[in-house]
Amino acid sequence: MQIAKNKVVTIDYTLTDDDGAVIDSSDGREPLAYIHGMNNIIPGLESALEGKQTGEQLNVRVPPEEGYGERMDTLRQEVPKDRFQGAEDLQVGMQFHASTDSGPLVVTVVDIEGDTVTVDGNHPLAGVTLNFDVTVREVRDATAEEMEHGHVHGPGGHHHD
Repeated sequence: MQIAKNKVVTIDYTLTDDDGAVIDSSDGREPLAYIHGMNNIIPGLESALEGKQTGEQLNVRVPPEEGYGERMDTLRQEVPKDRFQGAEDLQVGMQFHASTDSGPLVVTVVDIEGDTVTVDGNHPLAGVTLNFDVTVREVRDATAEEMEHGHVHGPGGHHHD
């Protein structure tokens, strides 16, 4: 069976940056399962998998515009520390949900100097070229329930209890 829209696809993968550093991998974990064509994974990887079959291996280079987008300087800003009321022991790396004119956004604290906190709303992998080493493990039809919910439920398409 070929990978196509509305098929459940299960893959093993290793994701590296251009320096060869491993960013993420399914090695030692469950493979990644998603419904093809429902924007569950980044566009560049999804389009590269189109038409592939169980057992196929591929290396995919995904530029930022087909991954997590280019870095946008406008998503990085300094805010007064007192805007983080209730956040005891504020530290670099902490993430918060912020309301913006464009809707909700997850921001990461990237710097703290005195009473000024610098936050970044870019995805951590924005601006990064992604290199995937992928093996297709399984391709099957999505169940009606999976299609309705928009995500994979597990082996055979059933929820785990």
